[in-house]
Parts: sequence; structure tokens; C-alpha cells
Amino acid sequence: MKNLTKFGLIGAAGYIAPRHMKAIKETGGDLIAALDPFDSVGIIDSYFPNAAFFTEPERFDRHMDKLRRKGECPMDFVSICSPNYLHDSHIRLSLRNQANVICEKPLVLNPWNLDALAVIEKETGKKIFNILQLRHHHAVVSLKEKAQNMPKDKVYDIDLTYITSRGAWYFYSWKGNHEKSGGISTNIGIHFFDMLTWIFGEVKQNKVHLSKDSKAAGFLELERARVRWFLSVDKRDLPKAVSNKGQATYRSLTLDGEEFEFSGGFTDLHTYSYQNILDGKGFGLETVKPSISIAYDIRNSTPGGLKGDYHPLAKSAV
Repeated sequence: MKNLTKFGLIGAAGYIAPRHMKAIKETGGDLIAALDPFDSVGIIDSYFPNAAFFTEPERFDRHMDKLRRKGECPMDFVSICSPNYLHDSHIRLSLRNQANVICEKPLVLNPWNLDALAVIEKETGKKIFNILQLRHHHAVVSLKEKAQNMPKDKVYDIDLTYITSRGAWYFYSWKGNHEKSGGISTNIGIHFFDMLTWIFGEVKQNKVHLSKDSKAAGFLELERARVRWFLSVDKRDLPKAVSNKGQATYRSLTLDGEEFEFSGGFTDLHTYSYQNILDGKGFGLETVKPSISIAYDIRNSTPGGLKGDYHPLAKSAV
């Protein structure tokens, strides 16, 4: 009988954790232990009712160490779904216990953290993988193929708009704290920045026009695209046609004025990501560096105001 791949999970009470549990289950893995300071984790029973559970990282660390030393089903992977600012520490904890890592975005908040983690990868012989599910989205893959087949001097004009309404709780949680989340450009923008650089190449220019706790806007010049972007968690920024339907989220990407549709098709992307990792084709440290650098630069830039080529929604959001 084939041995099951054994997983740990850090951040079991979070929004994204069930997608990881589902992915572990659907790829034939077994979750043997989970960690979260909050104990509202009954969802685990739907997938892995026999998993051990801890509310303190020290005891989770001890459990991993004991299993490893005794040779009793040590963890092959630890999946990390904790708050952004804890990813670095939780990755280190996992590597020290001889487990590979599958981590949610952003992998880390600062570009130099990647260099330090690369050293620990080398020391431990274990690998760190990031979930970049948009790279597996069928429409995004098709767009990349289309762009690659265009003339090499073709430069696209792109407008990226992502508005996902959040209530007051957001600003009182770690997500509203720039030191912990990296701000809105990191918290909700990082996967779009990864997607855009993957398709259209390296950054040549990165300007910030607007930066608030609830919204941000700027301009990215890539090798093959000029991108005006707008990110918001303020429901007042939703187009009227969207809010009138009672919808809380609006996602739009236009290329040379033509809408690129990729609103659906997200259901199984975590499972597909896990299978790719298990097949030895996951996304490692070097892959995530461009998007982390973009978000870091945005976070640490002084907004220049509405000058030059700015996103149309930025004007009403000032």
C-alpha cells in the first residue's frame, strides 16, 4: 500500500485553510497535526477528524520534533495559512523540523527574507513552495500563450481593477495593520502582480499615485505592458452596476481596451497547485521575488498624486 504524504497545517482557523485541507485530501495526503491560537476549527472534522490540534506554536514545534526523532510518521510538508507577518517564522519552524513547506501568498513581506530562507533551505535540504494559483488558471495560461505569440515589440495597455468589500473588522484585524499584512498592495494585490510579471516580464518602472489604508493605485511599466492598477476594500468604490446587484466584489482586467474574463474557474486551483508540488513542479523562492519586491516598493513609496498615467478610479478615490 502506498504511504500517504503527511502534512501539518499552521493557521487552521483562517479563511483560506479549508482550501488547503481539501487539497491535501484530494491529493491523497493525510493531515496529522494542525495549529492555530483560535480553537474554532471544527472544519477539520470534515476532512481529517484524527488530526492532532494545538493552540500554541511551542507545543506544535515539540510535537513535530518528537515525531521526527522517533521516526513516527514525521511530516513531509507543513502548509502555512497564518497571518502574513508570521510566514517567515513558521517556515523556519517547519524547515528546522525537516519538513518541506507549502505557503500561502505572500511568502514573506520583504525581499531580503527570501535570501535568508534560501540559506536555511540549503542547510536543511528541504524546499519552500508558494501557492500561486493564478498561474494554473486556464484563462491566465491562455493569455500568457497569446502574449508569447505576439510580436516581440508588442506592448499592452492594461487596466487592473480589484475591489473586494470589507467591513470595519478588517481594519481592526492584522489585515488592516501594514506591519503585519504589508498593506493592501500585498494583502489583495500580490497575486495579480505575480500574474502580470509572469506574463509580461520584469518591472521597468513602479509608481504609486494613491495609498490609503483602504485603497491604493499606481502605474507599473513592465517589459511588455503598461499597467494602471487600482485596489480597494472600500465598497463605495464598486461600480454602481455591481453594487446594485448586491455584489461585494469587482474584478476587471482590460488589455488594449478589451475585457479579459477570468472571474470563474478558481474552485480547484489549490488542489491543482498541491498536485504540481507533489509532482516536483512547484513554485519556489526565486519565482516569488518579483511580486514581493513590487509590493514592498509600493508599501514604502511616497505617493506622487494624480500625475501622469493614472487609473480612472483613482480620481474619485482621492
